[in-house]
Amino acid sequence: MIEKLVHINRVSKTVKGGKRFGFAALVVVGDGQGRVGFGKGKAREVPEAITKATAAARKHMIRVALKEGRTLHHDANGRFGAGKVTVRTAPPGTGIIAGGPMRAVFESLGVADVVTKSVGTSNPYNMIRATFDALVNQTSPKSVAQRRGKKVADLLGRGGADKAEAEADAAAVVE
Repeated sequence: MIEKLVHINRVSKTVKGGKRFGFAALVVVGDGQGRVGFGKGKAREVPEAITKATAAARKHMIRVALKEGRTLHHDANGRFGAGKVTVRTAPPGTGIIAGGPMRAVFESLGVADVVTKSVGTSNPYNMIRATFDALVNQTSPKSVAQRRGKKVADLLGRGGADKAEAEADAAAVVE
């Protein structure tokens, strides 16, 4: 499992004797092969907050279909609050072009080539939620073919039919 600490937030509560500090941690966890999750944890100490966040991230992991195990199948947009993200597929050798929290998500996911853009907010919580919104909507040709009751080759237009067969089928449909 790949664990990445994305953000730690320190908050303070003023009490009679002074200030009490608390910590909130945001963690992304992935297996590097298409499963990723994020979690947040709050505690009075940093290590405890990180432990809680990691446990929450492992609990809420999602599976994302990867193309050739290195990039996404198609471009997607995600949104959460004011955070808007665009994730795009990329050719081999591009690398992960993503800022801050989004980079942690794609490294944990096992994506090698992706281009992303974040617009609207730099808040790590909202950026990660928007990224997950985009990733949840990823579909593979295999799942689409299964849902429609077709073969993957038919969807991608790589069916074994030659031109004459295709014209004969078209003529049969017209009649």
